[in-house]
Amino acid sequence: MTPTVPGFDHQHVPVADGVRLHVAVGGSGSPVVLLHGFPQTHLMWRHVAADLAAEHTVICPDLRGYGASDKPADADGATYSKRTMAADVVALARALGHDRFALAGHDRGALVAVRAGLDHPEAVTHLLSLDVLPTLDMWEVMHGTTAAVGFHLYLMAQPPGLPEELIGSAPDAFFGHFLDIWTRDPAAIPADVRAAYLKACREAVPSIVADYRASAHIDVRHDQADRDAGNRLAMPVSVLQQDWGAALGFDAAALWRAWAPDLHHATVSCGHFMAEEEPAVVGAAIRDLLTR
Repeated sequence: MTPTVPGFDHQHVPVADGVRLHVAVGGSGSPVVLLHGFPQTHLMWRHVAADLAAEHTVICPDLRGYGASDKPADADGATYSKRTMAADVVALARALGHDRFALAGHDRGALVAVRAGLDHPEAVTHLLSLDVLPTLDMWEVMHGTTAAVGFHLYLMAQPPGLPEELIGSAPDAFFGHFLDIWTRDPAAIPADVRAAYLKACREAVPSIVADYRASAHIDVRHDQADRDAGNRLAMPVSVLQQDWGAALGFDAAALWRAWAPDLHHATVSCGHFMAEEEPAVVGAAIRDLLTR
């Protein structure tokens, strides 16, 4: 049996022409939208979502191109831009009756959340990012041999064709590699959840590559335009990260503060998949954020 978020209902919601997002919704109260990362689906929030549902309406979509959401072909390089994916999230919340909502994202989902905060400040009341840097900063801090940790970023940034062929030839080995090396506590991702992640990724290679390719091209241009214009995140922002900034030679909190004047930044002692390894810490961070 496929694992689910306990007590949540599932539906497919139209958010753009020809695109529906699969979403799990539960609880009642002020809305909190939770966006998953790579190589995962909405299921990564299962512990945090079930906990928050006691006080909030919790909305957990699969991003476009992931999980059970639609996977349109990338015709113009913008289909999987974070701007497009952020617009999906705002449209989803509105379709569910929420013009304003708190937003938390992990990894890829955090990049979508940041773009939503920049593009739709009237909609995003609070923003939480888990274990990632804003797109522009991510590319700027990676250099030399330390950039080897991000080999997948460079692979999927290549023109269409080769990345899809290479990854598609051994998808379980490729996506499973990250589930293995980024997890400090392997028990945090049990066998049934791991199988669900691998199946979802196996069926979404072109769209996942398109998401990453966008981050090396159009997303950088969007971030640079905001930096040049002095645009910042106007809402309270919290960031949880592993302490890999020091290891790679940069100050992660300072990079984030340039985007988010109202910032709380903290490091967490766990692997990359924080919502699964330390759900109580992540849940507490969301609750603390919502009091600001």
